[in-house]
Amino acid sequence: MSVSRTAGALGVRSPVRRASEPWGLLLAGVTVALVLLAPLAFLLIEASGAGASTIVNLIFRSLTATLLWNTVRLTVVVTLLCAVIGTAAAWFVERTDLPLRRVWAVLVVVPLAIPDFVVSFGWSSLSTWVQGFRGAVLVMTLAVYPLVYLPVAASFRNADPGQEEIARSLGAGRLATFWRVTLGQARVAILGGCLLVALVMLAEYGAFEILGYQTFTTEIFTEFSVSFNVATASALSLVLVLLSLAVLGGEGLARGRARVSRAGALAQRVAPPRSLGRSKPIVLAGFALLVALALGVPVGSAIYWMVRAGRSYLTGVSLFDAAWHTALYGAIAAALATLMALPVALLALRHGRRGHLLLERSTYLVLAMGGLVTAFALSYFSERYAGGFLYQSAPLLVIAYAILFFPLALVGVRASVAQAPPRLEEVARSLGQRRPAVLWRVTLPLVGPGLAAAFSLVFLSAVTELTATLILIPTGVQTLATQFWAYEQNLSYGQAAPFALAMIVIAALPTYVLGRFFDRLPSRAALAG
Repeated sequence: MSVSRTAGALGVRSPVRRASEPWGLLLAGVTVALVLLAPLAFLLIEASGAGASTIVNLIFRSLTATLLWNTVRLTVVVTLLCAVIGTAAAWFVERTDLPLRRVWAVLVVVPLAIPDFVVSFGWSSLSTWVQGFRGAVLVMTLAVYPLVYLPVAASFRNADPGQEEIARSLGAGRLATFWRVTLGQARVAILGGCLLVALVMLAEYGAFEILGYQTFTTEIFTEFSVSFNVATASALSLVLVLLSLAVLGGEGLARGRARVSRAGALAQRVAPPRSLGRSKPIVLAGFALLVALALGVPVGSAIYWMVRAGRSYLTGVSLFDAAWHTALYGAIAAALATLMALPVALLALRHGRRGHLLLERSTYLVLAMGGLVTAFALSYFSERYAGGFLYQSAPLLVIAYAILFFPLALVGVRASVAQAPPRLEEVARSLGQRRPAVLWRVTLPLVGPGLAAAFSLVFLSAVTELTATLILIPTGVQTLATQFWAYEQNLSYGQAAPFALAMIVIAALPTYVLGRFFDRLPSRAALAG
């Protein structure tokens, strides 16, 4: 136990508390938070410029009510379906004798590498049935259920088997034990996955536009890009921000002070796999159907349109150039976001004062803005206060990616920091090492896997991002997402297909890295929050 913690426990003011304040980390964390709050500042500036009465009138319209109903019901339905599918898949893979379970563990995660708008393209290009609400439910569920599967699988893998055995010894049946104990141990992981699903749903644009389903994001994009009605778009964006804040607050209340621990003689024992018995063929058929729908249809559809188009799909923008720019922008943004997340995570977990924790939670507000608002905010500040500096340039697009996906980087970095033992850092400090030396020699090697996972998660998201890219793409440059979108909007499915496949291939490697990271992640780190 450190000196400051010992003094705090005894009710004595530590004489070294002021000296131990991490001013360098604090300055870096505050700077990051201010950058991330730029989109919200943009909304507030535009709202104040339009006037309170104008904003109120724009919000309380029948259209807003329709958008609210469409957005909320779709988010609720998809989140519940993802919770069921992701949790069930995780339980069968991690806790049963499912044949080829390691193969299934990879296949059920791979759909995360397929952009949502590519999934919607794959389905809608083959059938007109996949449109509107039912199409959005189908497409988004198949696209984002891995966000629940990954943390829940990590939780099941490291859950304490002793608690289930105690429940059974006290007379609880299998179903009651599963519901109260097994799911109880995974509750925080399930809620964390559902939070990500809900926030993705609130920010999605491309998939809904293809499916003809109107939500806040589709209407905001129309108001910004087509009607150039900034006041209306800002008003709708504020409603979307409030919805996202409600989701964040609801997840926090539902999580409460839940803790999952392993203690005693059973702490290192792994729960034996349960036999599926006669239900094994049914479970295997279910996994095969899930993989076929989530992975087979989008990939198969792209291959089908390429074959049907013949050689004509090779015309137009160079596939290689688009892939190069996509990978380059994504890699730089992933490195930047991971670097930004490190001081925030260290402040929250190594110096967990109330102000530091509040600063960390404030960074999640960017999830409430989405790519559309973030892109317009950066364009606004570039034109209004910087004389057009960096407008429609590669650095501005990279900054947008880093802001957008910072919370994803923070998830990976925070989990790894929570797993790393702080006593090693305290020992280094006690030996006279300065904070920068401790960070470089001790902390970074310990959190290396988390940094790799954070990089992979941001890279995966950046190379498949569409909305902000459409607005901020540098002049004369195309990415895989923007060129795919241009062809898809012109119904040139044969030319759009290779760009879709290229995005899947580029995103496959970081998806594999993420799967390996969560596969090795102890449950206490996965659930840290």
